[in-house]
Amino acid sequence: MIEIVSLSDAPQFADQIIDWQWRAFGEASSHAFFASVVNSSLNGADFPVTFVALEAGRAVGTVGFWRCDLISRQDLFPWLAALYVDESSRGKGVSEALQQHVIAYAQARGYSRLWLWSTFGGYYERYGWLPQGEALEYPDKPVKLYYRDL
Repeated sequence: MIEIVSLSDAPQFADQIIDWQWRAFGEASSHAFFASVVNSSLNGADFPVTFVALEAGRAVGTVGFWRCDLISRQDLFPWLAALYVDESSRGKGVSEALQQHVIAYAQARGYSRLWLWSTFGGYYERYGWLPQGEALEYPDKPVKLYYRDL
């Protein structure tokens, strides 16, 4: 059974999440960036919030609730960001559970829309996300922009 908790309630998984995010989304020089985001989510502030999916006491996935995940579109917020599922747990519903957790979290805080971006299409549409065109990830990488009304 999957349990999803705030990383601030399970800080022992911070290093694992930093490593996942850096390897999945980063470049050689960006480890400190992901460490900063994850560590800043440990203080209980409204943003960023990092969630961790646990199965039998083991971290199997993570997702963020961020104020901004796309510098070129700072007019849009909040964001579902940095969704990652450990390879050994893929295909078991962890991604959907993490998405639903952030959706419920955003709804409970009065938000009416949630955003995300991706470099590939076809995945998030299966979970009810709607395409909103393209945007640019810094400095000039085209990405697909999605939203979900809550």
